[in-house]
Amino acid sequence: MLRRPITRWALLAAVLVVIGLCPATAAPIAWASAGAATALAAVPGKVLLGLAVIAYLRNRPATAPKASA
Repeated sequence: MLRRPITRWALLAAVLVVIGLCPATAAPIAWASAGAATALAAVPGKVLLGLAVIAYLRNRPATAPKASA
């Protein structure tokens, strides 16, 4: 185990800093996802489906030309 008391205190301090900073670093991510959910909820489903189809048609993979014999 850790024999030096200063090592134990340093490890404890590091753990407490990480535990204390985790909620503060996760908050902006939660705010962004809540904002995105609000924006998506305001757009009707048919419009989102239409945009998805348009995006697929514009970015679909190219098909290889068929070889003629």
